[in-house]
Amino acid sequence: MTLAYCQPQSVLPGDEVTLHVSAPGPTATIEVVGDGITPACVLRQDVRVVEHAIPDDAPEAGCRWPATLTFRVGEDWRSGCYLVRVTPAGVAEPALPTAFFVVRAGRPSADRMLLVLATNTWNAYNDVGGRNYYTGSVEASFARPLGRGMLAKPDERGARLASIAPGTFVDDYVGGVSEHGLSMWHGMAGWATWERRFAVWAEGAGYQLDYAINADLERVPDLLEGRRLYLSVGHDEYWSWGMRDAVESFVGAGGNAAFFSGNVCYWQVRLAGDVQTCFKHRFREDPLLGTGRERFTTTIWADPILGRPETQMTGVSFTRGGYSRIAGSVPHASGGYVVHRPEHWAFEGTRLRFGDVLGARDVVVGYECDGCELAMVDGRPVATGRDGCPAGFEVLATAPAMPFDRHTTPLELPPGGEYELEFHAQRLLGDDSVESCDRLRYGHAVLGCYTRGGTVLTTGCTDWVHGLGDPSVDRITRNVLDRLGRGA
Repeated sequence: MTLAYCQPQSVLPGDEVTLHVSAPGPTATIEVVGDGITPACVLRQDVRVVEHAIPDDAPEAGCRWPATLTFRVGEDWRSGCYLVRVTPAGVAEPALPTAFFVVRAGRPSADRMLLVLATNTWNAYNDVGGRNYYTGSVEASFARPLGRGMLAKPDERGARLASIAPGTFVDDYVGGVSEHGLSMWHGMAGWATWERRFAVWAEGAGYQLDYAINADLERVPDLLEGRRLYLSVGHDEYWSWGMRDAVESFVGAGGNAAFFSGNVCYWQVRLAGDVQTCFKHRFREDPLLGTGRERFTTTIWADPILGRPETQMTGVSFTRGGYSRIAGSVPHASGGYVVHRPEHWAFEGTRLRFGDVLGARDVVVGYECDGCELAMVDGRPVATGRDGCPAGFEVLATAPAMPFDRHTTPLELPPGGEYELEFHAQRLLGDDSVESCDRLRYGHAVLGCYTRGGTVLTTGCTDWVHGLGDPSVDRITRNVLDRLGRGA
């Protein structure tokens, strides 16, 4: 099998990237491709290659393969996501890329929106080496290939978990791999499923984007300096304390944020070198619990231990949302949002009215959803604010969602895992009694917006980008980008 990974994963023009390859020898052709609406090969080179074993501890410690090729990023390479294709000699078709890196902008501009790829979440779901956060690991190394299908897929097969056919969850997988050799996790995380769709649409619509990865928010102090708009797209689940600080400070100082994403900032992680740590449901094993650094314990952000629910940043939380059209969680939902406040600027030009359903044709409400505690006032839902949702948060549209419990989940629990509904009730309400679970059982995807310094808009769902092409979804997306990203 042909596999590869790059170090580092985020660079500037002029920096060096080292590629580590395992492939049948003796030679192979390396192609570095800037992905987008028209993928462009920026480097092509023949190299000597060797097949390497994947170490038993690769999920936690990385593959540690020797360098195959080191190259310098051209000064003229645009900011973007670059994929690496490796084709062994004598093989007609290149393998699907498992290596990537991002080129940041050498000269950032306020007019170029910053798309930050959800690479922490890609890493959490990556099962190369046999384990990920969902099968027992609490550490995940970036220094290994990504599972096949996360960066590209043949005909995008299995790209979506929320199928047009209600209740469909995943293809049949044998040994964690599909009939096409794709990781069973490829529809839950990765460039190919969400960010690429947005990037291609934005480029075709005339928007210019700069790129970064999750860790850059923590490690590049001036990453957001001078920007108008920060973008999160797709499935953006795992955040560090430093990431939160960066985005919240940016918004507090007048910057804008658009979360075309769901399950956002659900788990806290710690980043150290090439390793990402998250104990998740096993947070009681985290050595920081009960110490002076307890606020960095890797549990859900809504946990009282942290005192920093994600609602304070996004307005919404997975603990008040759940899944839509997945397994037993509202499997027959429409796939669209019910519009409540059509007078809001986000809906300008759509002709949507109160009670209309938005995006059902393409199932824009699917997979993982975020919501907030709601109450009805004069026939329309409002945020109560009791869950940390900012004052002034406007609920624009909603759709039903439910967290998994023992009756609705399609997957086995990992070691130390708990059903989400019971876990949420324990951490937020103090127990998992029937009464407590029922208070959190019926959630929503909430499309909403608030202003506090800058303006924050969230779709409250992972699958918004799958609706791009629908005139109303397109217009709303343009309204957000034009108003928040261009100052129009």
